[in-house]
Amino acid sequence: MSYEVFARKYRPQTFDDLVGQSHVSRTLKNAVAQNRLAHAYLFVGPRGIGKTSTARILAKALNCEKGPTVNPDGTCDNCKEIAAGNSLDVLEIDGASNNGVEQVRELRDNVRYAPSKSRYKIYIIDEVHMLTAAAFNALLKTLEEPPPHVKFIFATTEPQKVLATIVSRCQRFDLHRIPAKLIADHLQFIAGKEKITLEPAAAHAIARGAEGGLRDAESMLDQLVAFCGEKIAEADVLNIFGFTSEQTVVDLTGKILGSETAGALDVLYEQCEAGKDMMRLMSDLISYLRDLLVFKAKPDALQEDVDPETQKALAAQSELIENDRLLDLIDQFAQAEGRMKWAPNKKLHFEVVDNPKLTPLLVALFLAALTLRPQLVGVGPLLPSIRSDLGVSHAVAGLLGTIPVLCMGLFAPPAPFLSGRIGSRRAIGAALALVGAFGVARAVVPSAAGVVLLTFPIGIGMGLVGAPISRRSTPSMC
Repeated sequence: MSYEVFARKYRPQTFDDLVGQSHVSRTLKNAVAQNRLAHAYLFVGPRGIGKTSTARILAKALNCEKGPTVNPDGTCDNCKEIAAGNSLDVLEIDGASNNGVEQVRELRDNVRYAPSKSRYKIYIIDEVHMLTAAAFNALLKTLEEPPPHVKFIFATTEPQKVLATIVSRCQRFDLHRIPAKLIADHLQFIAGKEKITLEPAAAHAIARGAEGGLRDAESMLDQLVAFCGEKIAEADVLNIFGFTSEQTVVDLTGKILGSETAGALDVLYEQCEAGKDMMRLMSDLISYLRDLLVFKAKPDALQEDVDPETQKALAAQSELIENDRLLDLIDQFAQAEGRMKWAPNKKLHFEVVDNPKLTPLLVALFLAALTLRPQLVGVGPLLPSIRSDLGVSHAVAGLLGTIPVLCMGLFAPPAPFLSGRIGSRRAIGAALALVGAFGVARAVVPSAAGVVLLTFPIGIGMGLVGAPISRRSTPSMC
């Protein structure tokens, strides 16, 4: 007998087996029990959450020899044929390869015939959004008034592409992404059936990587069993799929919130050297910051999505940051994520995400650098004249040479041709104004000390005149 993958072997067979879709299973069970069956259903949701499985379960509930029943036994011939996909009265159609008017015309001609041995003839059309507009229109009349023995069940991942006239003729059910905790519990159930030792941390790592898709999680577990054998640890999951551990994301967030720049860069370096995907790490970080924001608003809202250890970390870190600052961080990282998609060096964009908390530190470092190495901004050649004219030490002369830089940072307008945050544009604008002020001052006075002192009012004047113009020319950037 050939090997059967977990996603097929442990496919839900009853409404109670559906994971994370209680709102759908309850409604359908009540409809079957009360004999309030619609002639068309539309199941909507992302991949791997149970749309086709729900359609098959509904078909078994309707065509079971003991039915219609909310608990099909799975032992009668009809249930076995539906589960195997070879029932003559339950036709599964791929919408991508049968999307033309000719195929719909053939379907419309066949619905007139009674089912061969079952109670209903059921058409399950997967990825129904792939049908053309002409095919949808050809189906309208049949879908609105089908024969009593016909039921339509549609499934799609992109409901916006389905014509509104089709949706209005169906009962729509939106299936949700499955919470990570439920996926982890189901993986432990499969591991128990297969006599596999699956660490809880490994199950949570798989569940987070599956992003709400149970089929993806089962496929990853299948691959891990082939690699690891009967014992699966969290490290195996992280190494095979390139995921980042939850604890690493927690530590990185803690260093960011604590303004530990060096520590945060060390974490990034370690993850990059380990071959981790920087895009994935950025996505995990944004998700964690989002969880932190939700936790601050409603602590019990994440009970089904995060494990207890992560909830403790969220509780501790929620005290370190205010909501507005947290929203700003999420916005900054989201912008950096957009730039990383097209950048060859993704680690670089991760490292230079603008962090306003670092601004005082950078200003202090800039002042120290200019005091010790004033030639970096062209003040170096003027130092001897400043010292002789004013009778001050080398360090004081260098500090006096940096005063115009600080003035420009306060009064200069943002550079209108730059994109990015206001801080970086104002810094470049200050530098441009500084260059212009130095040029004007050196043309007016011969003394080096006079150049430095005259640069101060000239720079302020340039900033006050240029700021309103810059604001009018770049309203979206400022």
